[in-house]
Amino acid sequence: MTPTDLIPAPPPRAAARRALLAGSAGNLVEWYEFGVYGCFATVIAANFFTPHAGAGAGGGSGAEALIATYASFALAFFFRPVGALLFGRLGDRLGRRPTLVLVIGLMTLATTLIGLLPTRDAIGAAAPWLLTLLRVLQGLSAGGEFGGAVSLMTEYAPPGRRGLYGAWQSFTVALGLLAGAATAAALAVVLPAQALYAWGWRIPFLLALPLGMVALWLRTALEEPPGPPPAKAGSGTRGGEVPPGGGVQARTVVLGIGRIMGWSAAGYAFLVVLPSHLQSALGASFRDALLATTLVTLGFAASILPAGLLSDRFGRRPVMLGGALGIAVLAHPLLRLLQSPGTSPQTRVVAVLAAGALVGLLAGPGPAMLAEMFPRRVRCTGLGLAYSLANAVFSGCAGLVITALTARTGDAAIPAHYAAGACAISSLALLTLRGNDHREPLR
Repeated sequence: MTPTDLIPAPPPRAAARRALLAGSAGNLVEWYEFGVYGCFATVIAANFFTPHAGAGAGGGSGAEALIATYASFALAFFFRPVGALLFGRLGDRLGRRPTLVLVIGLMTLATTLIGLLPTRDAIGAAAPWLLTLLRVLQGLSAGGEFGGAVSLMTEYAPPGRRGLYGAWQSFTVALGLLAGAATAAALAVVLPAQALYAWGWRIPFLLALPLGMVALWLRTALEEPPGPPPAKAGSGTRGGEVPPGGGVQARTVVLGIGRIMGWSAAGYAFLVVLPSHLQSALGASFRDALLATTLVTLGFAASILPAGLLSDRFGRRPVMLGGALGIAVLAHPLLRLLQSPGTSPQTRVVAVLAAGALVGLLAGPGPAMLAEMFPRRVRCTGLGLAYSLANAVFSGCAGLVITALTARTGDAAIPAHYAAGACAISSLALLTLRGNDHREPLR
């Protein structure tokens, strides 16, 4: 058998489009929920982490309750590498489709149960523990989601379109965050504060059930991507590759983490942590904070697919490096514009749109870049581990670190320090990308 015999024939366009749709649907559900949790962090703090907080009382604005909320948020992220390892091995051995069906079912169940969960006023100290347990289940399922979905979409991608197909994963992340922010903003406008704190916050979580059922239906109709069959335990390897379970090369995973740590840190600092930070540190209203989040997510969404296309033409390195350096240089000026009372509304809009667009330059080519780092037999596990570990450290801890440091130091520029520092380090790892990786077939 020659090396070219190992390269699968391009899949039919119709099958590639179905795989793209099914893979993207689960990401939308996952990130819709994460976006809702970030937008309602102060409300969740009042209902679950503040003893005897009356509905609408604003008890969630206390720093301690908010830090506890983000600690629960971070804990879920630290279970994502466990999910990436568990479901990644299943995806590499049993196939992409059954794994993706399993993770979307678990994710939908946990998200819906959050919407039904009794608050601390109803059942006491058990409430935050139950919420944390459901967040752990979400973390496990989310850890398996990325590796399976990105593997599916990039393995189905037509020649020269891997960056675009992978970018759809990030684009549906943006759509999920945007849907979460828009839903939260709509409820904040329609409902009085007391109703929002008492029961209105449940509505966005319960909406995950019909969304998840649609995603589940799409994934049950999938076929496996073209190529060699999934690896079996103990099977031989080629080129020194290690079968799943034997261990993906740690240095490759660490390099992948370095390349996307800026994406992880800046994405969460701007897209998820921003609402509560604007309220707690800058005194913005809940509605104004949600509006800013909606705008930054729009900027993020608008740049993702163009960034994926550009990376197919010019390579992953120039596009991602441009985004990382852009954030490192502009994070502080953009935040100062938001903080300055003399900044016009139009300038504020441009600032938050630009912040989101810079993150999109990283998120567009990022999935395809990770897929190109690992061979097929360990792709689900390898890219899932790199992504989930980066997110556990630099995304899951973003709210906790930013909120705690801001409360301790009084420095309202902590989000800019966090995003700029991570992107500066990430730029060094991105320099190791080779210029022609995007043109080579997946291994």
